[in-house]
Amino acid sequence: MKRQHDEDEDIASFVRKALENYFQHLDGEKPAPVYEMVIKSVERPMLEVVLKQAGGNQTFAAEILGINRNTLRKKLIDHRLIA
Repeated sequence: MKRQHDEDEDIASFVRKALENYFQHLDGEKPAPVYEMVIKSVERPMLEVVLKQAGGNQTFAAEILGINRNTLRKKLIDHRLIA
C-alpha cells in the first residue's frame, strides 16, 4: 500500500514534468499565466474524481476535499460540472 507522501510525490512529479514539457515547447512564445493554468488543469479532474468517489454526494465530496460545501458548489459551477 502506498503512503500518502509517496502519492503526493507522484502527483508533484506529473505536474513538474508537464510544466517542464510546457516550457520546452513554447518555441519563443510568451508563457500563459502559469499559476492559473495549472490550477485550472488540476482542479477540474480532481473535482470530477472526488465527486465520483463520493457517489455524487457533494457534502461527502467537500469533506474529502477538506473544503466547505458551498465552496465546492461554486467550483463545480465554475467548471460547469453542475448547472
